[in-house]
Amino acid sequence: MKKFHFHNTRFIAMILLAIAVLSGCKKSFLERPPTDSIVDANFYKSDEQLAAATALLYNRVWFDYNENPAFSLGDIRAGTTFRGYNERGNVEFNTNDLTPENRRAWASLFVVVGQSNLLISNINRYAGAGTTETARKIAIAEARFMRAVAYRLLVMNWGEVPIIEDNLALLNDPTTQKHTVPSIWRFITREMRAAADDLPETAEPGRVTKWSAEGMLARFYLTRAGVEPGGGTRNQQFLDSAKYYAQRVILQSGKRLKTNYAELFKYPYDNNEESLFELQWVFIPGNPGYGFGNAAVSHLNPSGEISAEGWGGDKAATWWMLSLYEGIEASGDTMLSGRTLDQRLAATFMMPGFVYPEITRTVGGVDVKPYIVPYTNDADRNFANIKKYVVGQGKDIGIPTIEPQRYPHNTYILRLAEMYLTYVEAMIGNNASTNDPTAVEYFNIIRNRAGLPDLTDQNNVPLPVTLDDIIFERIREFAMEGMAWYDLVSLHYWNPQKAYDILNSQDRGFYWIEPDVRNAPANHWVIKKTPWANPPANPRYINAHSGNFRIPIPASEMSQAPWLNEPAVDYP
Repeated sequence: MKKFHFHNTRFIAMILLAIAVLSGCKKSFLERPPTDSIVDANFYKSDEQLAAATALLYNRVWFDYNENPAFSLGDIRAGTTFRGYNERGNVEFNTNDLTPENRRAWASLFVVVGQSNLLISNINRYAGAGTTETARKIAIAEARFMRAVAYRLLVMNWGEVPIIEDNLALLNDPTTQKHTVPSIWRFITREMRAAADDLPETAEPGRVTKWSAEGMLARFYLTRAGVEPGGGTRNQQFLDSAKYYAQRVILQSGKRLKTNYAELFKYPYDNNEESLFELQWVFIPGNPGYGFGNAAVSHLNPSGEISAEGWGGDKAATWWMLSLYEGIEASGDTMLSGRTLDQRLAATFMMPGFVYPEITRTVGGVDVKPYIVPYTNDADRNFANIKKYVVGQGKDIGIPTIEPQRYPHNTYILRLAEMYLTYVEAMIGNNASTNDPTAVEYFNIIRNRAGLPDLTDQNNVPLPVTLDDIIFERIREFAMEGMAWYDLVSLHYWNPQKAYDILNSQDRGFYWIEPDVRNAPANHWVIKKTPWANPPANPRYINAHSGNFRIPIPASEMSQAPWLNEPAVDYP
């Protein structure tokens, strides 16, 4: 098997072309906007240089967000995943203005905004006669795409934030105003529509296309439908737009679902037939390579036995997450047991006795392959650690060694499966369920790919798809992809009580997994709640409400920019 996917050499070449003139990122893009560009102004002289400059928007500027906050907020805070001993603020839904992941996410997303702004400005100011109009339009569209994606995350986490389109204008007046949530959604929708107009329908692997932008529009409109009407209903026009764009991508993009769900998260299946947008990580040996590889993998690896570095020993599925898989049944309040046909469980989390043929385990200098997740007496290791994005050692992916935080494995931001589920949810709209044949078909396509049968009753009669069906199908499909929190925020816009009810139903406490066969392939599991780490020291449940749902702006930003306390205004 070819170990290096075809996109790597192209992106490495582009990044090395720009790396010598890569500018440093300022600490605060609000208080101290950067005066330099992502690359030197003399760099924009050919179409190749434009492509190299925009290549950096696919990795380097997202590095800090991707390394930890994407999963800390997207999954730990959402309740799909927990940490036994770290990041307890997010586990216990007590994210505050000093929480490290909060501060780092805020700063990183404004890095994306600031560098996208500067790239647009520099292309308009410095692009030479050697560049074509088409290349300039595409490069600017890529930057607008990235800026809109960053602002979606900003508005969904912190609500009213300042929209900045021109960092250089802040030099004379380093203050601005926060903008209202509806006006931010109008802005990012407008930006993504402009990107869709200027991006090509096809591009080299890894580059965003018109279909990437239309997929984002489906996502944006589904959420925006709940932002403006209020009162427990969603805007039908926006629901129709979400359905329209989702189906366009499904039918016209040329993308298709990957047959094997688990392969989506193995190497080297980056930029595959299902992918609509991925962060493009590359392995560059030596000091210049830091910041261009996927650092999140180091944080997710559960053990140094299967990786160069493994810092995720206490990261695992929550009890609640495991209870969502069909076939894993509750026995009273303290035990789950069974097995599931849902292939997404083993592709997302490692239960003792799961087998991974692609991973080598090294113990005492001896390599063993395939990797069979061991049963141990160590509580840190004997629950369902993270599998998604864990690809093994360097030898498993064709690299002699992997220096810390330099994995070449990409991060999904948007894939085709979301379009199927977006169409279904848009069709449900303000109803309790849908019998629409296309929506039911799309829902069952996602279930079938996971190894599950069509949604039917006990007599095998097809069932309508309910809102709960789609909510929990999305959680299973996208667990550990930094998605669950934003799905809950989207729900919270129009039905906050339902979002609180889901969060407050989640058991986030310790548990212990017993496979039917120890240290060998297993077929049945018993999951027991542990008698230690009980409340109040480690509460099993949280109390989500209107006072703690939104993440507060980091204290470091509030102290540097006190005008962030002022009321928000509409953005033009």
